[in-house]
Amino acid sequence: MPIQGSLPIWRRVTGPPRARHNPIRIQTSKGRLAYDQWVSSPVLSPRPAPAARDRPPAARVARRRPVLVYSVALLALALITLASLAVGARDLAPAEVWDALVHRGDPVATAVVWEQRLPRTAVGLLAGAGLAVAGVLMQTLTRNPLADPRIFGVAAGASLGVVLGISVFGMTSIGQYVWLGIAGALVAGVVGYAVSTIATRNTGGGVVTFALCGAAIDASLSAVIYAVLATDVQSFDQYRFWAVGSLAGRDGAVAAGMAPFLLGGLLIALILARGLDGLQLGAETAAGLGHRVGLTRAAAALTVALLTGAAVSAAGPIGFVGLVIPHLARWALGASHRPMLALSLLFGPALLLGADIIGRIVVEGEAPAGIVCACLGAPMLIALVRRARRVTT
Repeated sequence: MPIQGSLPIWRRVTGPPRARHNPIRIQTSKGRLAYDQWVSSPVLSPRPAPAARDRPPAARVARRRPVLVYSVALLALALITLASLAVGARDLAPAEVWDALVHRGDPVATAVVWEQRLPRTAVGLLAGAGLAVAGVLMQTLTRNPLADPRIFGVAAGASLGVVLGISVFGMTSIGQYVWLGIAGALVAGVVGYAVSTIATRNTGGGVVTFALCGAAIDASLSAVIYAVLATDVQSFDQYRFWAVGSLAGRDGAVAAGMAPFLLGGLLIALILARGLDGLQLGAETAAGLGHRVGLTRAAAALTVALLTGAAVSAAGPIGFVGLVIPHLARWALGASHRPMLALSLLFGPALLLGADIIGRIVVEGEAPAGIVCACLGAPMLIALVRRARRVTT
């Protein structure tokens, strides 16, 4: 016999009815006693998502973080681009730069902006974006945070193409041998990826064998380059100015020659973002999630060859951009490739153009951007590594 005022046994077992904040009249088995009960079970009837104003401050900040990061990066890149057009042997005010770009009033300022600084800035924007995105792809392919676009011998292949253009074909202009540099990078990238893939399948060594084969090909091509230069002193004198990495003297022909390869490579990289997210988890896990691992790796390797070949051929083998920028983008927005690639498109050009501007200011006669990039990139990388170590500990 149920105790007066208690719930029937079926109500005690199943719990309160599915309702929310509605007064429910439940009677006992005898029908003598009734009571009103507010039903607010979070398990049976989950609460709706709180409104934006009810969310905690940390959640609102986390949702706004990507917008803030993109806005700051875009603003910084715009200011650096303007400074690249204004700073040089003859400094120009922003109003003079605008007048030269739009109205072409002052003939001297117009010639400086259109013939010298605008092509130089365009090469810096394209090369910085290409090296940064290639670094993201290479670190994902090898699953190595210290990998950069020089693995697979892509940069060495571009250098060999430039050396052959200077030594064998007698080319003297960057606009001429940039095509040979791109071709050399593509050939080296395809051969390096094929050899690495075959070695990985035969030995089962995974990404370690993948990276070691690429490093071996890079060393072999570098030996060929030095052998050619050792027998041709005149070619070496011309090559060494290109090898330090610089944006000086780049004209519109260089920017036009590298633009199709870089824009195509950047588009392919953005398309591959979802597959690259799967590769971060390992080949077996990615295949289990439905990703085509072989196709993604091959397309990513070809994209690295396109981006690195075009950037290195036009600006020289500039280091640290492809190594530092992926870490900086990952620290800012996480390891998802779509935002990481988009942010690298902004951080890479900003770093390269910033280094070029500093080189124009601090040293009379200009310091090459490659040297300044190394001076800026090394402390940035050390700071990121120290921060990551503090977070993990």
